Amino acid sequence: MFEKALHGSRRYWMLLATLGIIITAGAIAYRFQLREGLALTGLSRSVSWGLYIAQFTFLVGVAASAVTVVLPYYIHDYKTFGKITILGEFLAVPSVIMCLVFILVDLGQPFRVFHVIMYPSLSSLMFWDTVVLGMYLVLNIVIGWTVISAEYKRTAPPAWVKPLIYLSIPWAISIHTVTAFLYAGLPGRDLWLTAITGARFLASAFSSGPALLVLLCGMSRRFTGFDPGERAERSLAVIITYAFSAHVFFIVLEFFTAFYSGIPAQRASLAHLYWGWGDPGSLTIFTWVSIALGFGALGVLYSPARRRDGWLLAAVTAIFISVWLEKGLGFVVGGFIPDPLEHVAVYRPTAVESFIAAGVWAAGILVLVILFKITSGVRAQAQR
Repeated sequence: MFEKALHGSRRYWMLLATLGIIITAGAIAYRFQLREGLALTGLSRSVSWGLYIAQFTFLVGVAASAVTVVLPYYIHDYKTFGKITILGEFLAVPSVIMCLVFILVDLGQPFRVFHVIMYPSLSSLMFWDTVVLGMYLVLNIVIGWTVISAEYKRTAPPAWVKPLIYLSIPWAISIHTVTAFLYAGLPGRDLWLTAITGARFLASAFSSGPALLVLLCGMSRRFTGFDPGERAERSLAVIITYAFSAHVFFIVLEFFTAFYSGIPAQRASLAHLYWGWGDPGSLTIFTWVSIALGFGALGVLYSPARRRDGWLLAAVTAIFISVWLEKGLGFVVGGFIPDPLEHVAVYRPTAVESFIAAGVWAAGILVLVILFKITSGVRAQAQR
C-alpha cells in the first residue's frame, strides 16, 4: 500500500522536493539554535512563549477537529462523511506530530524532553498535554492505517478497531481542553484567565480544522482520481459556519467582560492586540487582517455564494488564515501584555524562529501529503 506514495506526477515530486528544501532550511536554523540557545529567538523573560507555542496551540485544534467528521459518521451514522472520515483522522496525525516537534524546539535543548518523561510532575498541565497528545497520535495512526488497509484488501475493518474509534472521540475533545487549561490555569495572565477559554478553543478548532479539510478535499478532487463528494464538503461548510460564528461570539464576550467590568490587565491585552496600545506596529495589523478575513468569510458562508465552489474555497481559506492569525499568533503573545511591571514587552519572531517554524510546518505537510496520496490512491482504486 505504501507504494502508492512512490508514484506520482511531476507536480507531486516537485511539491515533495520543495518541502524537502524548506525542511532542510529549518533543520539548519535549528542547528544554530541548538548551538547558541534560545537567545537566537525573540523570547525574553517577559514573553516566554512565542511563535513555537502559538503554533502548537493552533495545531492541537486542527488535530482535535477530526472529531467533527468521526463523531457524525460513527455515532450518528451520517454516511455523507463516509469518504472523508479517514482523511480527518489522517489530518490529525501530522498535526499532532507538528505539535510535539514545536514543544521540542521550544524547550531549547532536546534532552530536556526526557525530564518530562523521567521526572513527571502530575500537577503540570504540560505533562498531561504531552501524554494525551501522544496517545491521540497513536490512536489515529492505528485507526487510520487499519481502516485504509482493510479498504485496500477489500475487507471489512476488524471489530477491535471500533472501540478505539469511540475512544478517539472524547480523546479529541480532551487534547484541546487540556491545552486550554494550560492558559486558563495561569492566574497572572488575565487575557487567558477566563472560564470560556476551553469553549473558545474548541469553537476555533471546529472551524479551522474542517476548513483545512474542505481545502484538501478540493485538492484531492482536482489533482487525484478520488472525489470525496460535494455533499460532504457542503456539510462541513455548515459546521464551519456555526463553529466560527460561536468563535466570534466568544471574542465579543471577552470584550464585554474586559471593558464593561473594567479589568485593567485584560483590557490592556485586548487594547494592545486590537488598537496597538504600547506598540502600534506589533500585532495590530495581524489582528485586523484576521477580523477582515473572518467577517468576509462569514459573509460568503451565510449567503447563496457559498454554493459556488470558488467562493466556498475562498471562504474556508480565509477562515483558516483568520484563526491562525488570531490563535496561532495573537492570543499567546497578547497574554504576556502587560508584564508584571505593567510594561509592554515587545516580541517579534526572529529569522531563526521563522525558519524553524517553516521547517516544522513543511515536515507536517510532507507527512500529510504522503498519507493523503496513499488514501486517495486506495479510494480511487475502490471507486473503479
